[in-house]
Amino acid sequence: QVQLVESGGGLVQAGGSLRLSCVASGRTFSSYDMAWFRQAPGKELEFVTRITWSDMTSYADSVKGRFTISRDNAKNTVYLQMNSLKPEDTAVYYCAAKYRGTATYDYRGQGTQVTVSS
Repeated sequence: QVQLVESGGGLVQAGGSLRLSCVASGRTFSSYDMAWFRQAPGKELEFVTRITWSDMTSYADSVKGRFTISRDNAKNTVYLQMNSLKPEDTAVYYCAAKYRGTATYDYRGQGTQVTVSS
């Protein structure tokens, strides 16, 4: 079982930056693929970015060039650096995890709210 706890959300003006953190429980964090999803009011859950156990990354087109995912296996933590934020980035951001080689993100945190004002 993996427990995920996100932090770092808040209110920021358009053009600003935030860094989200997600701390995972367990001793095998380095074997997990990690991802960030987001859900805006009235919309479906949306993939944002992921980083694999081997540090391969991918991004949604809507955040490419503005967001950066990284991980620190020594701290069991994954980060999401968000720059040049836009009002349309407003959402609850969720950290998710899956064991390497598996298909679905079985674990998800409780989420952290990001609000970008225009």
